[in-house]
Amino acid sequence: MDLPVMPPVRPMLAKTAPAVPREPGLAFEPKWDGFRCVVFRDGAEIELGSRNDRPLTRYFPEVAELLAAALPPRCVVDGEIVVVTDDGLDFDTLQNRLHPAASRVAKLAKETPASFVAFDLLALGDEDLTEQPFAERRRRLEGILDTTLARVHLTPITRDPEIAEDWFTRFEGAGFDGVMVKRDAEPYQRDKRVMLKVKHERTADCAVAGFRWHKDGQGVGSLLLGLFDDDGRLHHVGVASSFTAARRRELVDELAPLRENALAEHPWKEWADAAAQAAADGKMPGGVSRWTGGKDLSWEALRVELVAEVRYEHVQSGRLRHGGRLVRFRSDRTPESCTYAQLDEVAPAELHALFREETR
Repeated sequence: MDLPVMPPVRPMLAKTAPAVPREPGLAFEPKWDGFRCVVFRDGAEIELGSRNDRPLTRYFPEVAELLAAALPPRCVVDGEIVVVTDDGLDFDTLQNRLHPAASRVAKLAKETPASFVAFDLLALGDEDLTEQPFAERRRRLEGILDTTLARVHLTPITRDPEIAEDWFTRFEGAGFDGVMVKRDAEPYQRDKRVMLKVKHERTADCAVAGFRWHKDGQGVGSLLLGLFDDDGRLHHVGVASSFTAARRRELVDELAPLRENALAEHPWKEWADAAAQAAADGKMPGGVSRWTGGKDLSWEALRVELVAEVRYEHVQSGRLRHGGRLVRFRSDRTPESCTYAQLDEVAPAELHALFREETR
């Protein structure tokens, strides 16, 4: 492969904004809930790279095949791999595509084929476009992508903040994360948070049932969260993380009393067994995650006596997507009062409606 922009590329990132901004020179796009993917094509060679330098090509052969027909012979395109269903984007199904067995990958490629959404052009032919303004890169991208093919899309774009606000509100039920904000004059800056993202945020009170150590071993990395169903069973719904170094150390002392005899009557005590964790395939708090490549996800149990108010974006398949952030501990609530009933459910929106409403 010989391209003006060579893999790996760490894509341009975004920082959070509290609301849709209203100032000149901005472009707005839907924020897709999938796997960020930079596509490198040089003739017959196609490589799908993730945002963390991990290749995605082997997991999504049908996407590589699609892009061989949809893209010009030599280019580098930034976009997102998603799985689209009648109810919108399905991140859980997408994540299940990361399977180590080639036979399983081939089977899933036929049963749950993924789609590709393009939103930036980094190179074309022998030309490196990363120093060009976004407005020019977008214009060039519109001219080279064949969107007549099934499951190949050009992300909608608008420069009207009212339309962006409407997208933000109306299409949440289709699994969209929110709205991306880009500056028309901005060059492509790898691995820098120069874009903006406006995301949905809510809060829920969750039972704290355990924690994981931070990778430095010096503090708490994340809290394991649970919610009770109507039968009184505690389900693992995600984590709260992103603590400062000082807060990580403080949490060790705060949680210490709850570690004593925690497994004796713990609702997840069978998950502490190493064999059970391995069989869980990422569905238990200590299960091995395909995406983290065998990363240690072992956990420490806590007696289920603590309630945390957590800020989250949205719920999918009964879990908090993208994890949550701790707001505060709630001494005024009992863990048993933390049920699924408090979670907002958003009605599905029609995905194809978004592609009909593009306004430049």
